[in-house]
Amino acid sequence: MNHKKNHGIDHAGKIESDAAAEAREMPTMQPKGEAAFDEAAQMDASVTADANFELTAELARIEELEKKLEETEAKLKDAERLRLLALADMDNQRKRTAKEMENVRYNTTQDTVFPFLQVFDHFTMAVAAAEKSSSFESMLQGMEIIQKEFDKAFSDLDITVIDAAGKPFDPAVHEAVAEEHSDTVPAGTVLRQWSRGYRCGTRLLKPAMVVVSSGPAEAAASEDAKKDGE
Repeated sequence: MNHKKNHGIDHAGKIESDAAAEAREMPTMQPKGEAAFDEAAQMDASVTADANFELTAELARIEELEKKLEETEAKLKDAERLRLLALADMDNQRKRTAKEMENVRYNTTQDTVFPFLQVFDHFTMAVAAAEKSSSFESMLQGMEIIQKEFDKAFSDLDITVIDAAGKPFDPAVHEAVAEEHSDTVPAGTVLRQWSRGYRCGTRLLKPAMVVVSSGPAEAAASEDAKKDGE
């Protein structure tokens, strides 16, 4: 009987020892709730890290954009400053040009009128002398003096007189107002001059107004008959 009892104790001890060995060999198992919590924590940490990375990148991009914006604003301010300077310079240039043109007009008027002031003075003196004297000779002398003063004024202004009488007709400096027959003046020659022409340097101011000869009347009639016969 004691033998049976001891045998039972040995069998129970063996079972316990085998269970302990199996327990040591089995991996340690965490409770299901803790594993889920750890997994969620790891996911949150990963999401947070990604969010922090994206936020850092976004902040860097915003900082770069702000820097570029500041640079652009600085360039715009500089461009506006240059634009205002250009406008001010253009306005000053316009005022200077207007002033220069005014001076040119004044100087031109002065240079043109001045030579004729002496002519006007002599003309005034000639009129006063004519009122006190009935002598034709005195009046003629006064007119001759005035004419000489006019010639001098023209010379000072580099104005030359175009006298066309007796010269071949030149359309560049003559303007024909009529055509007449002449037995003494060849055809195409200025027969009479109605008014003189004037030239300033090489520029024509006024053409001479002339009457042009068409040659003898008989020659003209013969030429007309010849044309009719053809």
